[in-house]
Amino acid sequence: MSCVILGAGKIARGFIGHLLCLSEIPFTFVERSEPLTELINARGAYTVHVLGNSEKSCEIKGVRALNLAQEDEVSEAIAKAEAVFTAVGGKNLEMLIPVLVKGIEKKAEKGGYLNIITCENWKLPAAILRDGIEERICGEAKEYMEEHVGITEAVVMRSAIEPDAEQLKKDPLAVNVQDFWELPVDASRIAGTLPGIRGVKPVQEFTGFLERKFYTYNAANGTVSYVGALLGYQRIADAAHDERIVQILDGVYQETARALAKKHQFPLEEQLAFALTSKRKLQDYTIVDSIERNARDPIRKLGKDDRLVGAARLAEEYGIEPENLCVGIAAAVCYENEGDEFARELRRIREEEGIDVLLERVCGIDPYGHLGILVKSGIGRLREWGWCKDSQPMGEIPEADMAQKNGRNGKAE
Repeated sequence: MSCVILGAGKIARGFIGHLLCLSEIPFTFVERSEPLTELINARGAYTVHVLGNSEKSCEIKGVRALNLAQEDEVSEAIAKAEAVFTAVGGKNLEMLIPVLVKGIEKKAEKGGYLNIITCENWKLPAAILRDGIEERICGEAKEYMEEHVGITEAVVMRSAIEPDAEQLKKDPLAVNVQDFWELPVDASRIAGTLPGIRGVKPVQEFTGFLERKFYTYNAANGTVSYVGALLGYQRIADAAHDERIVQILDGVYQETARALAKKHQFPLEEQLAFALTSKRKLQDYTIVDSIERNARDPIRKLGKDDRLVGAARLAEEYGIEPENLCVGIAAAVCYENEGDEFARELRRIREEEGIDVLLERVCGIDPYGHLGILVKSGIGRLREWGWCKDSQPMGEIPEADMAQKNGRNGKAE
């Protein structure tokens, strides 16, 4: 029994590879970067540091990697595997399709089940692979795929973070990880049965679970990241302890919890308890994670179905005023980072075309609808509190609505 991990980044090494090693299942990394492939093969091992629980840290030995360009070797490794995991970043999924097709064709000759499990923080990653493979595969391999290949997705809830300079000097492949051990997988898409991998947990009602995680963990992370950036914080945990941010964050948890509980019929108390696990993670000082890393690519994260706007739309759909979520959206709209090309483009739209165009084009929000007015009011409040630079042209903000919001909530201290 063996597995293949497509990707050799921090999640691939620090979570998937870690779980497979603890399960005593041999695996092969497949990596696009030639220098990283060579480094893995030269060292043959790396260290996983478990933050706040060093007794669980361990060295992963006997590691090997193939380069993605080695299609024959990679497809042969896939054909011999029982499970293939992807951890390449959602925007890179399509480049995996040719080698997966080739691997499935070879697997069809050998027989047995194969499950491909996406571990991406991306919308519908399994569907991207499934649709792309189905377009290209044909003949007996296509028939084999329909019965014996599962393409499913997992929810990655462990943070994997770059170690400090001293750790990297000792081991350039080392990864710092959160003390979290479960990898929920959509059970409905599994073909046959998965190999016994520690932490891998098939979930039957996966769609609800995925939405619950995304609009709890990711919405909270986005709020802390973007509001924290405005207040000059560098690290997530520091920002998540600022009482001004905590007040907004707790409001976000209330709004998302009520909406999710209504939609999926969760008990509200259960959802709020789930939200508390998110808050503990954000406030965990042992997880040294940067605001910049979490805030990068704000245009994608301001998408209409993404963590903040999607959560606000869900709340509005179920009759819940997404006031605090809209402050989070407003903070994201104001985000500045000269080193991030997407943040630069966001600023260009904001300054050259105006907030109304930004809301409509980037967020899919009607700037004159209720949600648009809430976001613009949120921007006005951030400016009044001194969190947003006054020099930024923010478009028209309805003064009456702003006054109403400030009268209801008062000014943040």
